[in-house]
Amino acid sequence: MLLWINGPFGGGKTQTAHEIQRRLPGSVICDPEHAGFGLRRMLPPELRGDFQELASWRQGVVEVLDLALTRHEGVVIAPMTVTDSGHFAETVGRLRELGHDVRHFTLLAESGTVLKRLRERGPGHLFAHVGGGSAGLGGESWAVQRLDHCLERLREPEFAEHLWTDRSTVPKTADRIAVLAGLTLKPNTEGPLRTRLRQAGVGVRHIRFD
Repeated sequence: MLLWINGPFGGGKTQTAHEIQRRLPGSVICDPEHAGFGLRRMLPPELRGDFQELASWRQGVVEVLDLALTRHEGVVIAPMTVTDSGHFAETVGRLRELGHDVRHFTLLAESGTVLKRLRERGPGHLFAHVGGGSAGLGGESWAVQRLDHCLERLREPEFAEHLWTDRSTVPKTADRIAVLAGLTLKPNTEGPLRTRLRQAGVGVRHIRFD
């Protein structure tokens, strides 16, 4: 089974994927973004745009996920924002055509909630917290510029199943996905402090500088 977790940039996809992986024995995360940034870095700076526009990214994601789903016995989790209908058909749709059990979920939230999460996920939030100030969104400008369009597109029926997360924690969102996918997660026995520290670690490991 493939769990494709969609949603806006800063919507909680990666944190939710890691929460499920932590509590679902045998599951693995295969992040399509890694392939995208690798392809992007191959190009001269002036040619670096949205890597999803590259056919090689879409074809490569299908090839790699097809291999993982065929050879790996556990659940495969792919956290990735996809808002273009054609790109969606060439990735999620193509994997379904190949006979894989693909469960697609879109995490949604109000724009204010997402903006707050974007402020909190970068290194600037840590420095601002220490200095008593507030973090800006300079490093997330691309995500902010695309936020309204992203949320509008992802509300469309083709991107269901929709899960609203404004008032949900990451563990609770993971629980909801598991129930809808017919999976059983290990109980969440972490305390609040340990959860915050672990999620901070996940966030730091996924900071992008290019």
